[in-house]
Amino acid sequence: MSTYVNPGSAQAGAHGHVYREVTPEQTAVEERLVDNVLKSFASCEDPRLQELMQSLVRHLHSFIREVRLTEEEWGEAIDFLTKAGHITTDTRQEFILLSDTLGASMQTINVNNQAYKNATEATVFGPFFVEDSPQIELGGDMSFGAVGEPCWVEGTVHDTEGNPLPGARIEVWEADEDGLYDVQYDDGRRAARAHLFADEDGAYRFWGLTPTPYPIPDDGPVGKMLAAVGRSPLRAAHLHFMVSHAGARTLVTHIFPEGDPIGRKDTVFGVKDSLIKNFEQQPAGTPTPDGRDLGEATWSKVRFDIVLAPTGA
Repeated sequence: MSTYVNPGSAQAGAHGHVYREVTPEQTAVEERLVDNVLKSFASCEDPRLQELMQSLVRHLHSFIREVRLTEEEWGEAIDFLTKAGHITTDTRQEFILLSDTLGASMQTINVNNQAYKNATEATVFGPFFVEDSPQIELGGDMSFGAVGEPCWVEGTVHDTEGNPLPGARIEVWEADEDGLYDVQYDDGRRAARAHLFADEDGAYRFWGLTPTPYPIPDDGPVGKMLAAVGRSPLRAAHLHFMVSHAGARTLVTHIFPEGDPIGRKDTVFGVKDSLIKNFEQQPAGTPTPDGRDLGEATWSKVRFDIVLAPTGA
C-alpha cells in the first residue's frame, strides 16, 4: 500500500524524497490500473502461467505504489537490467548474480527443497557451473593444475533410510586460491571442476583445493549495486557439489570451512550451519590417505557424507 501521512503534511524520505498523502481519488486511479492489468491475463490458457503473471503484477504495482517510485528511478532500474543483459555471456550470468545477491536464489531453493528427514540441505547453484566437466576416477585430482592448497575430500552417498547409493554422480567445482573459476580465464582451461561416481558402497573420494573466500564478479551492474548500498561482494569459502541418482532428488549444495571469517556475511546468503565442515589442516610431510607425495606442501582433509531425499520429497 501507499505511504500515508496526515492530511496537508509531507514526510521526507531518503535523499530528500517527499512522501505526500495519497488521496482517495489517486488511490482509485492506481487500483483501477492494477485491476485492468490483472484482467488482461484472464484468457491465459495455462493456469500456472496466469497465476504467476497476476501475482507478479500485484507485487510489482504494490512496490511502485508503496515507495512512490519516480519515473527517473524506474528509468534507472531499466538501465540497470539492460546493462545486466549486455554483460551476460555464455560463461557469465549477471542475472544469476542479481538473483543471488537479492536472496531470491536462496529463497527459491528453500521453497523447492523442503526439509525431508535427514537429507542434506541444498544451497545456491551459482553462476559458474559448466556442462561436460571432465570425469575423474575415485581418488583422482579435480584441480587439473589450478593453484591452491591440496584438499582430500571423502564421504558417502546414502538415501534417507541409510542405504548406499552406488554409482551416484558427484559433480564438483570451485574457485582457485586467486578467487577465479576456470571460465573466468581467457585461455579456455578446464580446471577445479570434474565429476566422478560413487563406488558400490556409495563411497567417494577425490583431491581438490582448500576453499578460500573470493568476491563475486563486481565489475558489472550487480557490483555497482552492492557498492552503492555498502555491501561486500565477498562469498564465503566453499566447494560446490551437485549429486544425483536414479530415484533421488538431485542435490545442489556447497560445503563451507569452519572458522571462515566471511561465514554468515556471505553475499549470496548461501551458508547453512549443517554445511559448515571441519577442513582439518595437515602440516607438510603428513602422510596422505592415498600415499600421494605432496613434498613440502601443506594440505587439508574434509569428510562430507551426503544424504539424498527421494524424488518428489
